[in-house]
Amino acid sequence: MRRVVVTGMGVVSAIGTGVDQYREAIAGAKGGIGPIETISTERLTVRTAAEVKGFDPAAHFTQTELTALDRFSQFALVAAREAMASSGLTMDETLAPRAACIVGSGAGGQLTIEEGFRRLYEEGKHRVPPLTVPRYMSSAAVSQVSMALGLKGPSFGVSSACATATHAIGLGFQMVRGGLADVAVVGGAEAPLSMGCIKSWEALRVVSKDTCRPFCKDRTGMVLGEGAGIFVLETLDAARRRGAPILAEVIGFGMSADAGDLLSPSPEGAARAVRAALDDAAIAPEVVTYVNAHGTGTAANDGAETKAIHQVFGAHAPTLMVSSTKSFHGHALGASGAIELVATVMAVHDGLVAPTLNFTTPDPECDLDYVPNDPRHEQVDVALSNSFAFGGLNAVLAVRRFAG
Repeated sequence: MRRVVVTGMGVVSAIGTGVDQYREAIAGAKGGIGPIETISTERLTVRTAAEVKGFDPAAHFTQTELTALDRFSQFALVAAREAMASSGLTMDETLAPRAACIVGSGAGGQLTIEEGFRRLYEEGKHRVPPLTVPRYMSSAAVSQVSMALGLKGPSFGVSSACATATHAIGLGFQMVRGGLADVAVVGGAEAPLSMGCIKSWEALRVVSKDTCRPFCKDRTGMVLGEGAGIFVLETLDAARRRGAPILAEVIGFGMSADAGDLLSPSPEGAARAVRAALDDAAIAPEVVTYVNAHGTGTAANDGAETKAIHQVFGAHAPTLMVSSTKSFHGHALGASGAIELVATVMAVHDGLVAPTLNFTTPDPECDLDYVPNDPRHEQVDVALSNSFAFGGLNAVLAVRRFAG
């Protein structure tokens, strides 16, 4: 099997549009959670989110293009353009049929759906815009990215709630490693900050009214976010031939299902996914330095994830650095795994380990090193990125520092 490396990445998030802004926020421990500004909060109980502030669609797209683009697809395209540009890859007619595109979304075009309902039920109109369906379908982002970049290989969307992007990236990794594709443009995108979506999350009673405090005793829940993360994966041999920048090597991918409760996470199910990633990478648990945790800030998730880490790593668990970047950019649902992998790649490439922000009093049941509040600068040889979704859908990626 072929070795697979990351040669490009792009990100749109509450802590910055573009990798440079994202890195600056991580290094400066500056989060993006705050009062909701993009919609009215008059009827909301939860009035805090991690929005992509100052995003001007007109700066990236023509008015004609925007008629076909929901906000989540806009995010995907901006991140994909950055990822492709940073990789230096040129798509030609020889490579295009061997270039896969897998971009997932958990919620799809929520803003388009809500706008259609508003026109029909509030304004009493009899029609919605003609491109409503291709805007809101959850595969809209992957269609737009494949068309914009000229990718003609295997292309499809993935939807597995909060594990969506990690599944998409892992599947792309497997395609390139196994020879089904030579390049894969992969990731996730989400724009769920609509009135209906936020009210739905309020009904679950898992959303914090102030901020996200993963692993803390006084945590009060998750904070919704939005954004996108996109990566360019290719074979190591191809990247070397063209002198491409190598940001990290993807070495393992693990999946599992809890096959249990729709909402309550299972430590055993999560642990199986982590072990599967380590087995796929053919590495021992002891070589892992850093874990980018799912870390939602909910009572159930954080405790279950901590137990899963103890189950897999045993005596090595207390030596791990474990952090949740959702404390920076919120929980972007189907995009979270991709936005978090940006931080994971930075850990192995730059030695920049993201902290867990807003950290207060540790929960006695959460007893690991969560890198509280301040970033660290340490060499990270191997890191994991965890994603554990509603329905018990688990996915874990393993990446390694590329040393030549």
